[in-house]
Amino acid sequence: MAAIIRMRDVRKTYATGALEVEALRGVSMTIEDGEFVAVAGPSGSGKSTLMHILGCLDVPTSGSYWLAGGDVGELPDSHLATIRNQHIGFVFQQFNLLPTMTAARNVELPLAYAGVPRPQRRERALAALARVGLADRTEHRPGELSGGQQQRVAVARALVTDPALLLADEPTGNLDSGSSAEVLALFTELHAAGRTIVLITHEPDVAARAQRTVLIRDGVLAA
Repeated sequence: MAAIIRMRDVRKTYATGALEVEALRGVSMTIEDGEFVAVAGPSGSGKSTLMHILGCLDVPTSGSYWLAGGDVGELPDSHLATIRNQHIGFVFQQFNLLPTMTAARNVELPLAYAGVPRPQRRERALAALARVGLADRTEHRPGELSGGQQQRVAVARALVTDPALLLADEPTGNLDSGSSAEVLALFTELHAAGRTIVLITHEPDVAARAQRTVLIRDGVLAA
């Protein structure tokens, strides 16, 4: 398998006035194409900073980050925005669905930003919703769906661009145990179908659903 993520000695320092905080202190990590990896650690461990760099929402202070064979560690914001839209699917703890739009229209949004024509957007959005088991909820608005269904809409939106990487940040944090189990089962299915998934979590039982777990503490990978 080819490496889809390759980090070498990644460091991230934030400056607050005269104070500097080193959130990541030399992280090196490789994730192969098709892996399901959990990045786990307590609050303040650096996992959110790592997630932002993995998702091209931020860049390292030093070190290198290669995504799908390309060095993205020092790209300008405009290039990072294109990578986020075309190569990374995001699933967050907050579902981030637009309440006035139907499930199908919410799923279409990344394609609209990419300039995909409306008929193709519609076709791909319906296929993505069917993939997550919501073919009968395409015209429902978020307020008409359960928490678990809303998160599945968010997963469909993340998948609709066929990204190289699915990045999930605490995706079960706002769900009850039943809905959490449904969403984690969906991630397991997607992994079995060959999707590369990185799951950020502080919950050991959620991390246990992944193929491999990477522990982070005080900005350093512990295992």
